[in-house]
Amino acid sequence: MSEPAKISIAESIADRLCAARAQSLPAPVAETCRKLFLDVAGLCISARNEDYIRAVMGAAEPGQCTALGHSGGFDAFSAALINGTAAHGEDYDDTFEGGPVHSGAVIIPAVMALCEREGLGGERLLTGAAAGCELLCRLSLAAPKAIHAAGFHPTAVFGCMAAAAACAVTLGLGRAKTVSAMGIAGSMASGIIEYLAEGTWTKRMHAGWAAQSGIRAALMARGGFLGPRTVFEGAHGFYKAFAPSVKPDFAPLLDGLGTKWLIESIAFKPYACGTMTQPFIDCAIALAAQGVRADDVEDILCRVGEGTVHRLWEPLAVKHNPQTPYHAKFSTPFCMAIGFLDGKAGLAQFTDARIADPRARALAAKIRFEIDPADEYPRNFSGHLRATLKNGETREIRQPHMRGGARAPLSTADIEAKCADNCLYGGWTASQAESLLAISGRIFAAPNLAGLAEFRS
Repeated sequence: MSEPAKISIAESIADRLCAARAQSLPAPVAETCRKLFLDVAGLCISARNEDYIRAVMGAAEPGQCTALGHSGGFDAFSAALINGTAAHGEDYDDTFEGGPVHSGAVIIPAVMALCEREGLGGERLLTGAAAGCELLCRLSLAAPKAIHAAGFHPTAVFGCMAAAAACAVTLGLGRAKTVSAMGIAGSMASGIIEYLAEGTWTKRMHAGWAAQSGIRAALMARGGFLGPRTVFEGAHGFYKAFAPSVKPDFAPLLDGLGTKWLIESIAFKPYACGTMTQPFIDCAIALAAQGVRADDVEDILCRVGEGTVHRLWEPLAVKHNPQTPYHAKFSTPFCMAIGFLDGKAGLAQFTDARIADPRARALAAKIRFEIDPADEYPRNFSGHLRATLKNGETREIRQPHMRGGARAPLSTADIEAKCADNCLYGGWTASQAESLLAISGRIFAAPNLAGLAEFRS
């Protein structure tokens, strides 16, 4: 008689996530999910008129689901793709210190579209959102930095797996079919980071693509399609394919899953650009607040984490001269320059006119980096600069952590204000923004998501 098969990683995940119930979620978890809904919804509205969203809508199909800020209905896959792309498109969405990954832009669009498609209510939305966001954060801890090192975008590939699990939990599929959903998603996961070369648009779609793939994987599993149990740890499995440089450590993924909720520490961005750049912008703004002028600066040296260099600092000459507004979001020197000059780095700072500003380019050209072996990335996102002024004076500034993160979180009121501002940026009225804030307070208790149709405009 053969020995019983060892419980797989996917089975362990399914056992814990399938036990989740909306009523038993800790209050801070439910509040985090409300913040994520608000942040995602506001970002969807802010991007609704952008060229890349119009391009995505050219591939959409009609149906009964909502793409926030757009008239008519879409099928669940199209709604998830549009909302996920819009939510992640300006890199202003939530992040997770330790990943980094962006969970809200993947999971909220996925479970929202699925609930609309299936006529499910707010409790299912909340349960699926919590389960999916938690899993997405935890998946990123099993092989830190290795996904990026292999040329893939963690949010894209982990997002597909987590969205499949989230949708399976939302549908109440149970252990075996939830495992199959994740196994199926392993053959759908994708997303390379070559967008960094010229600032093209593919990263923008990664969250939406993962969201719609998760829906499809869960529905296929519900229909009986089988996926591999050992999708995560197998010899030809997910981590072997997407993170081949390291042996994954599954302890941070599984320890406390279902009882200890890491999503309570999800970070919400104060700036509309790359995650690890945020503390460096704080440093630049602090330097300007000391009365230093751009013309006073001779040189700025930043000490950085080695794992951030290939995305945010190199090639340095290219980062000094971004070719598109999106390109600029992943240039720490340029983001620091506009933060110094404008005192902020919001949606309005990343335009064709702004990146062509000779003052911003001149200041960015003075900013360089060196690797700090003691930097805590990816466990902690910090910032540093040492400015040498033309009079020989030096100024040194450190930002020990990311504002908006676990050590300095944004409040619900802060997220509400950000959501409202983003709605106004996207052309909505203050009244429409207030309606969106209001529905966020009751959506997880609603019998269905029919109220979302109010925001198809």
